[in-house]
Amino acid sequence: MALSDATLVRRVRDGDTEAFRLLVDRHHDDALRYATHLLGDAADAEDAVQETFVRAYRYLGRYREQDRFRGWLWRILINRCRTLASERARRPQPQELDTLAQQPDPASPDADLDRRLLRAELASALRTLPTEQREAVLLHFADGLSYPEMAVATGAGVSALKMRVHRACERLRDLLTTRRDSATSSTVHSHKMSKDRDHA
Repeated sequence: MALSDATLVRRVRDGDTEAFRLLVDRHHDDALRYATHLLGDAADAEDAVQETFVRAYRYLGRYREQDRFRGWLWRILINRCRTLASERARRPQPQELDTLAQQPDPASPDADLDRRLLRAELASALRTLPTEQREAVLLHFADGLSYPEMAVATGAGVSALKMRVHRACERLRDLLTTRRDSATSSTVHSHKMSKDRDHA
């Protein structure tokens, strides 16, 4: 049976460094996925995650066992992501990869292609959200945190977080609907032009 986070934390505090490696192994992939969604850059996300675990180890004495360790860890991660996003805003932006991500892959089945296109559209739409809304919707839906856990992670109240998630969902729905309508309109227009040329 796997040891709980709380048990591993107690062991780390007692000097068991292997216990901290188990905590890293348990939470690394989810932390990296969250940071990548939030920052939109794999290298920045990896930096944020590495620094998060360094800080978690350094400040583990401040962790209160009544809080879920994952929520406490995510609070450090969110702060690191905010710092990196602020630093990145002051330097030239890397080329967006959205267009590459949406290029068709002839070897992929249509269903897989549709899923990848939807993920690319969603990732692009997420980056248009205000930072606080993007953080909240990712914590709730991508990482499965409850609102009380999100409150620990962000320092915001439960009511405020519910409102951020609600507004983010509305905004994402509007953005994705608009993009799909635009794509459909463009396809219909192109088809009509093609037919007109055939009859010319």
